[in-house]
Amino acid sequence: MTVEDFSDDPPQGEHLTGYDREHVRLYCRLLDSVADGADWREAVAVLFGIDPDTQSERALQVYHAHLARARWMTHTGYKHLLAGRIH
Repeated sequence: MTVEDFSDDPPQGEHLTGYDREHVRLYCRLLDSVADGADWREAVAVLFGIDPDTQSERALQVYHAHLARARWMTHTGYKHLLAGRIH
């Protein structure tokens, strides 16, 4: 698997964005890693290509920011995705 291009700070608003649409697969993989009980360090290394030992602060920030957005997608964002509304 290859590491996808990503922003350190994913969108945080209440609207589905092009970034969200482009990163649905990443969000799903991140949620799967949590469901599987994977260590966050392993997930951030595999999914984002960030070494949590050398970039611990960035790795943790990227992980938590994308996980929050992935969880938003499961509760709210998917409705916009199904309706085709992107901002």
